[in-house]
Amino acid sequence: MTDILVVAESDADVLSSATLEAITAARSLEGTIHVLLFGSSVDADEAAARVGAFGAEELHVAEHELLGDYGPEAWGQALALAIDDMEPDVVVACGTSKGNEVLAQAAARLDLPFVANCIDLPGELADSDDVVLTRVQWGGSLLEEASLSAETRIVSISHHAVEAESIDGPAATTDTFVPELHDTVARSLCVGREMAEAGVTLSTAPIVFGGGRGVGSADAFAPLEELASLMGGRVGCSRAVTNNGWRPHRDQVGQTGTRIAPELYVASGISGAIQHWVGAMASKKILAINTDPEANMVVKSDYFVQGDLHKVLPAVIDEIKSRRG
Repeated sequence: MTDILVVAESDADVLSSATLEAITAARSLEGTIHVLLFGSSVDADEAAARVGAFGAEELHVAEHELLGDYGPEAWGQALALAIDDMEPDVVVACGTSKGNEVLAQAAARLDLPFVANCIDLPGELADSDDVVLTRVQWGGSLLEEASLSAETRIVSISHHAVEAESIDGPAATTDTFVPELHDTVARSLCVGREMAEAGVTLSTAPIVFGGGRGVGSADAFAPLEELASLMGGRVGCSRAVTNNGWRPHRDQVGQTGTRIAPELYVASGISGAIQHWVGAMASKKILAINTDPEANMVVKSDYFVQGDLHKVLPAVIDEIKSRRG
C-alpha cells in the first residue's frame, strides 16, 4: 500500500484551504493519506475532521515549543524527521510560497530531489522508479516536463491547479509526533502579526476588485472599496500600486503577492504585466476596465469595458444601489 504524507499549511490557528487542495490531489495516487500538522495552535480535533472529510486517514501533530507558529527551518527540520520516521513513498504540499519553502528545506536536509508546482500528480508517481511530472515555470507561461527518480518522491502541486473537493470522509485518527529540533532553527520564526479585518481574505474572496497604476492615488481606491463592500469581495492591487505606497503589500495580486482564484476578477487600470497575471490567472472570469484596448490584461480578459475607470466604477455603484432599492 502506498503511503502519502501531505504537509498541512496553517496560518496561526487556522488550517489553510491550500492543505485541502494538496489532499485532493493526493487522492489520485490511491494510497493511505497521512497529514502532518505543525504545532498545537490549530485545534487537532477540528483539523482531523476537516482533513478526514477530504480523504486523509491519519493526522500527525508535530509538537515542539518552536512549532507554535511558522518557521521555515523549524517546519523543514520537523518534516525531514517525520519523513525519516514514517518513510512515506510520496510527500506532497500545495505549491504556495510557504509549502514550497518547507518542502525545499526538508529535501535539502535529506539530500532528496524536489519537484515544485506540478499541475497534477500522475498515478505512477507512487510506484515508478522514473516518473515524468509536468510543472509550471515562468509564472505559468511555460510547462516543463521533469523526470523524478527517488525512493521518497517530494512534490508540490501548483496552487489552484486542483480544486479542493470533499468526499465527506470520517475524521482522521490523530497521534502526536515529537521531533528533536536543533536550537539554530529558531533564527527564522514568525514572532509577530498584523491582523487584518475579519471576513473573506484576498485569496478566498469570491470577487476581487483590483486596481493598478491607472487608479491614480490611494484615495482613488475608494470606489473599489465601496464595490467590495457591496459585493462581499476584497480589493487587490498591482505591484505598481504597492511601490507607490498607495496600498499595503498584503493587497498585492501577483507572483510576489497573493494568488487569487475568485469567480470574478475586476481589473481596473491594470496593464497586466506577467507578474500580475501569474497571481490572477486562476480567476474563473476576468473583467477588465481600461482605456487601452491593447493592454495585456484586456487581451487576456473574458469581458472588457473601454472607458475611464473613474467614470465606470461610480456608474456601476449607482446601478447596484438602484437595483437594491
